[in-house]
Amino acid sequence: MLRNRLFQTVIIVFVFGFYNLVTAQNIVQELTFDEVIKLAREQSPDAIMAKHRFRANYWQYRTFKAGLRPSLTLSSSFPNLDRSYREYNDSTGTYYVRVDKNTTNLNLNITQSVPFTGGQLSFNTDLSRLDNFTNETFSYSSVPLSVSYRQPVLFYNEYRWEKKIEPLKYEEAQRNYILNLEQVSLKAVNYFFDLALAQQNLQVAKINYSNADTLYKIAQGRYNIGTIAENELMQMELSLLNAGSSLNSSNVDLEVKKFQLRSFLGFNDKVDLVLNIPKEIPELTVDIEKALDIANQNNPDIISFERQLIEARRDVAKARSERGLQADLFASIGYTQQADNIPDVYQNPQNQQMLALGLNIPILDWGLGRGKYRMAQSSEEVIKTTVEQARTDFTQSIYLNVMQFNLQDDQLYIAAKSDTIAQKRYDLTKQRFLIGKVDVLDLNVALSEKDAAKINYISALRRYWSDFYTLRRITLYDFVYDKPLEADFEELVK
Repeated sequence: MLRNRLFQTVIIVFVFGFYNLVTAQNIVQELTFDEVIKLAREQSPDAIMAKHRFRANYWQYRTFKAGLRPSLTLSSSFPNLDRSYREYNDSTGTYYVRVDKNTTNLNLNITQSVPFTGGQLSFNTDLSRLDNFTNETFSYSSVPLSVSYRQPVLFYNEYRWEKKIEPLKYEEAQRNYILNLEQVSLKAVNYFFDLALAQQNLQVAKINYSNADTLYKIAQGRYNIGTIAENELMQMELSLLNAGSSLNSSNVDLEVKKFQLRSFLGFNDKVDLVLNIPKEIPELTVDIEKALDIANQNNPDIISFERQLIEARRDVAKARSERGLQADLFASIGYTQQADNIPDVYQNPQNQQMLALGLNIPILDWGLGRGKYRMAQSSEEVIKTTVEQARTDFTQSIYLNVMQFNLQDDQLYIAAKSDTIAQKRYDLTKQRFLIGKVDVLDLNVALSEKDAAKINYISALRRYWSDFYTLRRITLYDFVYDKPLEADFEELVK
């Protein structure tokens, strides 16, 4: 018995010594609950990834907007030298002619998409010079102005659908960024209370070990004078051994939870975290109908539902256009002239016109076009049904989350009251044990209830803040300050 206790004492001293040696080299960082949430939203890898995901969506939207604006292009070819033999045909026959020339070209082009029709309008001016080295002459050719229009597909307007879908995607990305930050906060809550519970468990383990050691010494004295039986002494020794084992496990668990929170917050292993458990909670009761209205206005899932329905209608329209007549139209009108010098090349320009119409009429496709159209229609109906069910589930989740949150302040009060009562009961039972009024079994029961009550209190705090940030995440609303959650999106893309 004495040998076991001595061995256990050596282990405890070794663990504490090693623990103190490690922590002495670290920077102790005390953090409150609010500070952990703030750090997580600012510097955690999850927050950084959310920021870059938003940036990707931002530049995708900027690309779409740029595609709707006119583009100005200057192009040139110099030199364009051609020295070769070319086949030539005339009334005398076919023969090869030596070509020895250089062409220089300068072109300025303005192109503008036409979202209303899905076509493309362009304005063009062009100047070319031809140097003929064979007879040592040169000449100029110009297109002072030409206007062209191209209509790729007559019956399907991609731009019109993009103007509906892309702004929704960007708005969805903005709200998803805020939602992702709330998800980061929710993860921070879990990591915080994982470590807070580990801290509490270690504190309880230390107190329990100290108490078990004191009580075991008292029990030894009573056993020596014959006031307690040997089995009670053995029970006290077993309690001491269990307390020592629990202390060792609590130390290891604490280091694991510190590592997890450090990693989540982006700290290195030299930072030793100590948490201050929050004592106060906001006095808050959320109205279910208000929460539902706010969620329907703010949650990105609502925008996603609308976007999916529009995309489904777009796919049906595209499949419908591809099953029948398709036409490509190109028309151009302008002026042109040629001369031996630059001033004359812009005098008395001549008209030029170009018109091309291409038709694609499916005659026999074995039902391929019709099949694609029917598939698109079926897909649209599936999406409609899925979105309708998702809306119903979304509404139910709002009701459940609000009801659950509104119960948590009462649950926390009960847990805090139970913790106080359990602690007082254990203190009284311990005093009664010291004067011989209760046995070891009653003392162990009081000890277990005390430890369970402390853990339940931390767990109740965890549930409260977890439900609080869950409600913020699904509504994107701060119910404490009664305002929507916001972010500085301009600052994010700098």
